[in-house]
Amino acid sequence: MKTKAKELLKTIYGYDKFRKGQEIIINHILSKRDTLGVMSTGGGKSICYQIPALIYSDLTIVISPLISLMKDQVDSLKYLGIRAGFLNSTLSKDEYIKLIQGIKNKSIKILYIAPERLTNENFINFIKGVRLSLIAVDEAHCISQWGHDFRKSYLEIPNFLNKINQRPQLLALTATATSKVRQDIIDKLNLHNPLTSVDGFDRDNISFKVEKGVVSEAFISEYLKRNSKKSGIIYAATRKEVDNLYSYLLLKGFKVGKYHAGLDEKERTEFQDKFLKDDIKVMIATNAFGMGIDKSNVRFVIHRNIPKDLESYYQEAGRAGRDGAPAEAILLFFEEDVSTQEFLIEQNEESSKELKNTKRKKLDQMVDYAYLESCYREYILKYFGDKRIKNYCGNCGNCKNFKDVKSFTLDAQKVFSCIGRTKESIGISTLTNILMGKIDTKIERKEYFKLSTFGIMSSHTRESLEEFIYYLISENYLEQSAGSFPTLKLTSKAFDVLKNLKAVFRKINESVTFDYFEDPLFETLNTLRKEIAQKENVPPYIIFSDLTLMEMAEKKPQNRWEMLKIRGIGNQKFKNYGDLFLKTINKLSPQEIDMLHIDNIIDEKYLGEKQLLDLKKALNIEVATYELKEILIKTLFTN
Repeated sequence: MKTKAKELLKTIYGYDKFRKGQEIIINHILSKRDTLGVMSTGGGKSICYQIPALIYSDLTIVISPLISLMKDQVDSLKYLGIRAGFLNSTLSKDEYIKLIQGIKNKSIKILYIAPERLTNENFINFIKGVRLSLIAVDEAHCISQWGHDFRKSYLEIPNFLNKINQRPQLLALTATATSKVRQDIIDKLNLHNPLTSVDGFDRDNISFKVEKGVVSEAFISEYLKRNSKKSGIIYAATRKEVDNLYSYLLLKGFKVGKYHAGLDEKERTEFQDKFLKDDIKVMIATNAFGMGIDKSNVRFVIHRNIPKDLESYYQEAGRAGRDGAPAEAILLFFEEDVSTQEFLIEQNEESSKELKNTKRKKLDQMVDYAYLESCYREYILKYFGDKRIKNYCGNCGNCKNFKDVKSFTLDAQKVFSCIGRTKESIGISTLTNILMGKIDTKIERKEYFKLSTFGIMSSHTRESLEEFIYYLISENYLEQSAGSFPTLKLTSKAFDVLKNLKAVFRKINESVTFDYFEDPLFETLNTLRKEIAQKENVPPYIIFSDLTLMEMAEKKPQNRWEMLKIRGIGNQKFKNYGDLFLKTINKLSPQEIDMLHIDNIIDEKYLGEKQLLDLKKALNIEVATYELKEILIKTLFTN
């Protein structure tokens, strides 16, 4: 069965191997043991029950906390070629009959239900006549009053099991559970001789940061401007905070939605659908939004107010970067927000004195995190008993600040001066050549070699110099014009540096990571994904994740076999969309991607006039990319 599991992983999901935690949990399940699995958000918990469900002959039930997300989960499985269904009040009579028939004839392998369904006598009587292989309890921490999202309805799970006259295997899954909560899950669910797997809580693709002393609205507004193409969630502590921030950002022209318990169901559903389908990029919400969210392309999560505890924070922050691609989690900290959380703890009449004391202690630990001067990730992992990092992770806000800072003012002035002397008419490649003292046809034609800045930075390597220029762009000293051949413009910050009014400081060894949202091929593939999703009325991430698109843009697969090597593309996904994306990649690669960079190619290879004509002629021929590359190689190195 283990071999079968790996085959299914590759052919259906498009991955060559399981993540460590997935493999352990699936092996536990296939050994017919009750299992408690703790995996970080984005760790791929759903595969842990989906693959066994495909191997087992009988039905798998998944108990999921949010009715509104079941359709998206079922849609995701459908696009993988897996038949699944959900049972809730939104089904029409015909849909209900079809679902029941599918369960009876075993064509439906996975059934999603909310915990509230477990008290429905009609459902209980129906399940008595259906053989169950597995019951998966998602967000299992909800059964524990010591957890951060306690739900009374989860306490009905043991009663339901007692009533259905059978005892299938149980799989409890959660992303955030301390040792105390884990034991509570085992006890409350009455797991039989369970195997427990704690895969670890580390999310190394998320950069954790805390911002103190900022003006929240201004900070968020500027952040959204810089990340306008990315999807994100902003959490606030109260409905009033959500409404105020929503109104403010709406007036500023941002496409935002909001979500809290004070909205009617129609409004909440409308905003959530728009967010899942990328019709709005940002959702502003209380913690009522997000549990069980499968939207994999959330690139940032901002907390406008401090959460009540670290479990809540990590669960909510972990909704960023579920696909494994780079993401950010930013906490805005204000002292007055602590009082709000203290008030909410005291007002909860259902909490015992002991529970209130526990909650106060957890809030204190959350405040300690906000004031932390050491590694944020290390603090989080230690909190959950996962001590993997020693003092320095290199990716969180504090660790980045540990690096030594050095003045790069003189180097920046050389760059700015060169741009100014060329009347802001050159791109990065030409600028680099001038500064390094490299003569090419353009520099010769424009007589840039006569500039005083020609060769002024000849000791630098091309790679380090270009990286420094990208840094100056990222810090808003320089701007790039629009178009296929962008030129560099000086900003007011650059002029202040030239006048010695400001200095340029930079952390040593800091590098600027490539942002795929600025890559033309990624953007084209992203647009195609959006068009397909609109036609099929599903969220874009169901078609392909951001990470899958990033790999496509980077590796540019040319055929089916190369496409199937991309993570997240299995046989069914290729059958549905492979040809469309291959056609787009092949069409774009020779005529647009290479044309965008032809100026750089010409500058770097110092082509003569004849070679330049041959190159332009080659680029105009409609050929496959691998053929184009052969032509380019021959052209570039012709004497």
